[in-house]
Amino acid sequence: MKDIQLYEQILGLAAPWRVDEVKLKPTEQEIEVRVSFAETTWGCPQCQQRMTIHDYEERRWRHLDSCQFKTVIVARVPVVKCPTHGTQTVAVPWAEKYGRFSRLFERLAIDVMLECSIRGACELLRISWDEADGIKQRAVGRGLQRKTPVVMPRLCVDEKGMGHGHNYLTIVAQAEPGRTTVEYVGDGRQQSSLDAFWQGLQPAQLAGITAVAMDMWEPFIQSTLAHVPEAVGKIVHDPFHLVKYMNEAVNEVRKSEHRRLQEQGCDQLKNTRSLWLYGQENLPAAQAERFADLKQLNLQTARAWALKEVFRTFWSCPTVKVAERYFARWYSWAIRCRLKPVKKVARLCKNHLPNLLTFFEHRLTNGPMEGLNNAIQGLIKKAFGYRNKERFKSDIFFHFGGLDLYPAQ
Repeated sequence: MKDIQLYEQILGLAAPWRVDEVKLKPTEQEIEVRVSFAETTWGCPQCQQRMTIHDYEERRWRHLDSCQFKTVIVARVPVVKCPTHGTQTVAVPWAEKYGRFSRLFERLAIDVMLECSIRGACELLRISWDEADGIKQRAVGRGLQRKTPVVMPRLCVDEKGMGHGHNYLTIVAQAEPGRTTVEYVGDGRQQSSLDAFWQGLQPAQLAGITAVAMDMWEPFIQSTLAHVPEAVGKIVHDPFHLVKYMNEAVNEVRKSEHRRLQEQGCDQLKNTRSLWLYGQENLPAAQAERFADLKQLNLQTARAWALKEVFRTFWSCPTVKVAERYFARWYSWAIRCRLKPVKKVARLCKNHLPNLLTFFEHRLTNGPMEGLNNAIQGLIKKAFGYRNKERFKSDIFFHFGGLDLYPAQ
C-alpha cells in the first residue's frame, strides 16, 4: 500500500487515474507500475466532446529509474470513437500522445543528449539508439512548432560544408548580445538556398532587419538584395574573410619570392610562413628578433605584410567618413605595389566598398557565425560524420536553435 501511494505521488497522479500495483522484477532489473482509472466517459483528445469508452489499448512507458531499476508504467488506456475525429486514444497525464516515454524521462534524455553524444546518452539512459534519436527528433519538431515569428534585427549568413566534396548547407543565425541562435538551415549554397529563408519571413520581420553579415558570395548577396527592403545599406561584409584574403595574398607573394630566391641560392624565406601571417601584436617573443631582421630586407613579402597590417587597422576607424578616406589611401598604395595577389584583393575590396563601409555603421561581423560553425564542427566530430543530411540539420537545431525542446508539463 505504501508503494502504491509513493508512486502515485512520484507520478503526480490525480483522479480518475490511480496506481493499482507496483511489481518488482529483480531478474529484469525493472519496476512495473500498473495504473488504472475509475471513469466511464472520456473526452476526445481533439474536441474534448465526452463519450463512452469504445475500446482499450494496453501501453507501456519508460519512466525515470527508481534507484538502479528501470521504472515502467503500464496502463490499459481508453479508446473513444468520436463522430468528428474518429477513433482516438485518450491522453494520459504522464506522457505525450504516441510517446513511449514519460514526460519526465524525455526531459532527462534531452538534457543528457545536449551534453554528450547520442551513443553516450544511450549507455547512460539504457535505451537504444533509435529510441534516443526518436526523442531528439520529437524535441526538435516540438521546438520548431512552438516558435513564434519575431523581428530579428541582426542576422549572420554563412555556408557550412558537410563531409567531402561540394556538399554545403546554408545557415542563417540571429546575433544577439551573448547569444547566437540558428534560425534556418537550407540545402546547398545557391541563391535559392537563401531565398527560402527570406520567403518564410513576414513583411514586418523583413522590414525589421537592420544588418546582415555575410562574406562576398554573390548568390547570398543577390538573394538578400531581392528580398530585404533597402538591403544595400544593410549587407555587411565580414572583416574576418577580408583579412583572410589578405593573409592568403601575403602567402602567395612569399611562395613566389621564396622560389625565386632559392634559384639564386638564398634561403632567407625558408620556414617563415607563419611569421608573415601573424598580426604584429601576436608575434611570439622568441621570433621577434628574426622577424625584425627579415623586415629590414628589401623583400616583396615584407611589403605585402605591411599592406596587410595597414589593412587590418582599417577596421579600427571610428566613423564611415574616416574609414572611406583611410581606404582610399590604402587602396592607392596597394594598387601601385606591383604585387599581383595583393592588387587582386584590393580590387575585390574596392568593388564591394559600400558594404565594407556598412561595418562602421552597424558594427556587425560574422564572428558569432564563425564560432557557431566551430561548434557545429564539434558535432560532426562527436558523431564521426553524418551521412543523413536531414539528421545533421535536426542536430544543428537541437543544439543551437535556441528551441523550447521539452515536453509540456
